[in-house]
Amino acid sequence: MSWIQSLYETYEACAGNNAILDSDELCPVGYSIQNAHIEVVIDEKGNFRRAILVQKENNPKTLIPVTENSAGRTSGEAPHPLCDSLQYCAGDYAFFGGNRPSYFDSYIDQLRLWVESPFSHPKALAVYLYVLKKTLVKDLSDNGFLEINNGKLEICTKGSSFDENSAIWKLLTFDDKGVKDQAKVFIRWSVEISGEQSSHTWQDNSLFEVWRKYQDSFEAKLGFCYVTGRMVGLAQKHPAKLRNGKDGAKLISSNDISGYTYLGKFTHADQVAGVSSEVTQKAHSALRWLIGRKQAFRSGNQAFISWAVQGKAIPDPWSNSLDFLGEQDEILKPNVSTIGDVGQSFSLRINKKIAGYKACLEDSEKIVVMGVDSATPGRMAVIYYRELTGSDFLNRLDQWHNNSAWYQNYGKDYHFVGAPAPKDIAFAAFGSKAEGKNGTKLLNVTVERLLPCIIDGAQLPKELVIAAVHRASNRIGLELWEWEKCLGIACSLFRGTNKKERYQMALEEERKTRDYLYGRLLAVADQLESMALFYAKEKRETTAARFMQKFAERPFSTWRNIETALNPYQARINSKAPGLLVGYKELLDEIYALFEKDLFSDDRRLSGEYLLGYHCQRKWLREQKRENGKWILKEKVEDDVSEIDV
Repeated sequence: MSWIQSLYETYEACAGNNAILDSDELCPVGYSIQNAHIEVVIDEKGNFRRAILVQKENNPKTLIPVTENSAGRTSGEAPHPLCDSLQYCAGDYAFFGGNRPSYFDSYIDQLRLWVESPFSHPKALAVYLYVLKKTLVKDLSDNGFLEINNGKLEICTKGSSFDENSAIWKLLTFDDKGVKDQAKVFIRWSVEISGEQSSHTWQDNSLFEVWRKYQDSFEAKLGFCYVTGRMVGLAQKHPAKLRNGKDGAKLISSNDISGYTYLGKFTHADQVAGVSSEVTQKAHSALRWLIGRKQAFRSGNQAFISWAVQGKAIPDPWSNSLDFLGEQDEILKPNVSTIGDVGQSFSLRINKKIAGYKACLEDSEKIVVMGVDSATPGRMAVIYYRELTGSDFLNRLDQWHNNSAWYQNYGKDYHFVGAPAPKDIAFAAFGSKAEGKNGTKLLNVTVERLLPCIIDGAQLPKELVIAAVHRASNRIGLELWEWEKCLGIACSLFRGTNKKERYQMALEEERKTRDYLYGRLLAVADQLESMALFYAKEKRETTAARFMQKFAERPFSTWRNIETALNPYQARINSKAPGLLVGYKELLDEIYALFEKDLFSDDRRLSGEYLLGYHCQRKWLREQKRENGKWILKEKVEDDVSEIDV
């Protein structure tokens, strides 16, 4: 029960706290938030005055009173007490040929009990008097808010000839069957009473108060609450709609009284776990709020959230290093040299950012990371849960961003040094298989596997690293932007997997490992041919690019083919810039000399280390120029030359 305890504590700490962003979306007990489509304005005697289409600028999020049954409603007859869809609160819905069952009788009976109780409210009474007339659909259609054809409410199906520009169709969304049904038009009420400044029922604190008292007047089944440790009224049903307004999956459910959900160990559901109505509403409200925040990671049915229980700001563990730093000046411009100890510079920036969070977060601050997913429409599971102290959480993020830092190229003007985001790692490893609706499952599984690597400091999955390295080696099989992105991510993963090697993000001219040196050779060959093609004003792939995948599999035998193919390009460079050719040959000789005995002729498959050598050597060459028989650092990296070979 740790997750519900943490969510309950979060609600208690954050609800009504003006210093916390969007804390107003933490619903009071007995309330929920729904997106309204139409606002109906009536007077205190229940007479229709006008209606308003609730566009985005009118703030469709509406706070509505709910019962325990309606808060957990996924389908069927469980009306909300006041605001609801046409299917519930329109007495003439069936008369206009609604395609779904009408639940008006249960809605009006429930509302009648409220307004006839000692806890009635003038606005609730006005709504009751109006809906009792059973003219809601007629009033809305007469004013042009609903689509009626031959006296029947229309439905809109995908691919139909209906006018999608109609206002009401724009607000509705297609259900799982590809249908937009006006039965789902959600109504919120405004009651204009003389002397009152606000007519909105969803902003009336006096209405909130009487509804709470009305709810408290009902006797609840007493039991032991596992969260508060008190004998209180236990919840018999628990809220749904946690990830979106259509979400019917629940984290706590015991409606299977015939199967073996709990039978076999317990005789009734209360023996499994008891949670009070107040606790479950507050905890689920906090979860809904956290999932809806920008910092949550959402993919299909999967959602991951991280938060400080006291509501303090924490860094986003699902972001790449650029988003983590959150500073535009951290972007590496393509024409800015990065020669030098880039790793140390990046580490200092990360440490500075972490120090900023440490100034606000106490070392013992409770941080929670949680993931939920559902395999079926009605059941949701907690797939990941960790509680950490503030210091542990920040240290883990510090390690992740530093250990996996590398040059990243995500496209024009989007270059940075750092670790990639989990979703980008999935892209690098699996490409289009992890994209779109069909790739959601693969993306979700990958992110779920990466989360322990970030939060727990676990080792990166070996096969994931191999898959990313393999795709980065398939240069001619990828678009330019895709290959550049995969290359940087593959280097990040390999570097993060081999922390003991202490790979630098600058060229290591003294490193003598076979794979690193072969990567350097490939980069020199690639740049040499690129320069020759530039002089000839040709644009095509180099031999090194075309043979890259084969080179990774059999480096020694493939290098001989690449080296032989360089001869005509060396002659071309010699005619244009003989000094530059001398520089390339000197580099090749220096790299050859670093190979230890028999390692050069070793034709085994290269590891991802060769990509590190290739990437660093290529970057070094782009940032150097040949002058007076020496390689010297350019004042400005020339964009046209740097883009020739890719």
